[in-house]
Amino acid sequence: MTSSEQQRYDIIIVGAGMVGTALACKLAQQNPALQIAVVEAQSFKPGYSESAFDPRVVALTLASQHLLDDIGVWPAIVATRICPYTRMHVWDGTGTGSIDFDCREISEPALGHIVENSIIVEALLDKLDTYNNVELLCPAVVSALNSPEVGGLTAIILEDGSTLRAPLLVATDGANSPVRSMANLNTREWDYGHTAIVATVTTELSHEYMARQRFTENGPLAFLPLQGETEAAATHCCSIVWSVKTARAKQLLVLDDDRFMATLAAEFEYKLGQVTGISERYSFPLRQRHCKDYFKPGIVVAGDAAHTIHPLAGQGVNLGLQDVQALAEEIHRAQQRQIPLSDLSILQRYQRRRKGPNLAMMAVMEGFKQLFDQDALPLRWLRNEGMKQVDRAGVFKSRIIREAMGL
Repeated sequence: MTSSEQQRYDIIIVGAGMVGTALACKLAQQNPALQIAVVEAQSFKPGYSESAFDPRVVALTLASQHLLDDIGVWPAIVATRICPYTRMHVWDGTGTGSIDFDCREISEPALGHIVENSIIVEALLDKLDTYNNVELLCPAVVSALNSPEVGGLTAIILEDGSTLRAPLLVATDGANSPVRSMANLNTREWDYGHTAIVATVTTELSHEYMARQRFTENGPLAFLPLQGETEAAATHCCSIVWSVKTARAKQLLVLDDDRFMATLAAEFEYKLGQVTGISERYSFPLRQRHCKDYFKPGIVVAGDAAHTIHPLAGQGVNLGLQDVQALAEEIHRAQQRQIPLSDLSILQRYQRRRKGPNLAMMAVMEGFKQLFDQDALPLRWLRNEGMKQVDRAGVFKSRIIREAMGL
């Protein structure tokens, strides 16, 4: 597209991560007549590698799996590399409380699947390429945004000077969404005071397809099972997500690999024995944010552009994919009733469906973080007793599992 061109679409999606590409695929599948543009600022880098794991992984719930299956990409993801987890063990590292979850308690084959981000995005991009009604513009940076003009069209101007117009613009461009800022959609946000360290590790003992999380004095540490490529490594690879106070994270990140692995194994109480290998380490600050409003005329946010939460339960991407499901359904409903895509009722219904559940999950995660941050003996006793009671509450625990899986 040259700088002099102006292009009209039905829907423009800015951001081609998991949420943006999943939404584009779902919309294109629902209505082949829709003309959709997907705008991505960054060039796509080689993703999946047989010889190395992507350090960024997601714990996909069954609800997310069903969405990806409906879109038609789940078989490709399975064929590439996934790891089911059938059990989960969560414990208080400063006390005696613990909870165990098992897929057999709810008669399901797995609680979820650990999947590398790059594998999901690659499968979605391959699927996107099969639709004649979707145009992917990449790399293409949005430099300006104009609110709906006469005729109800929202316009974005790209750095090359070209202009794209549509009745509906969807921002799925991440936690620091430029489109959200341009649209003046305000957020409530605050720092957790934690930094997440992520890496892929090899462990002495088999993970046995169990996800494990220890709550420590500095923050939660999770070992998520991965499916190794060789028979020897099949159940000895894990993705770690270590959320620690920022000052402590700085100390950990300057350790050499041997000292880091020894510290990591000790912090995890040697549940998987020694840590025998580690990839490059990555870190990012943790911040909670939530849009006060998910939309304004002609513009709507979804995924991390609308909300980000602490990764201690791995629900961030799953919440984003639930946004996709709800927004796609509301757009499909409007089209069936011949309601213009610029009509605010579409976005109002989407916000009503998603704002409450997103806020509820954020409140639960914040509650967990605050509870485990407390050192006072009464609160430590309370959380340990609470974990024990939940672990013994069969029907209630099964309900918790189903809620977490999106069932």
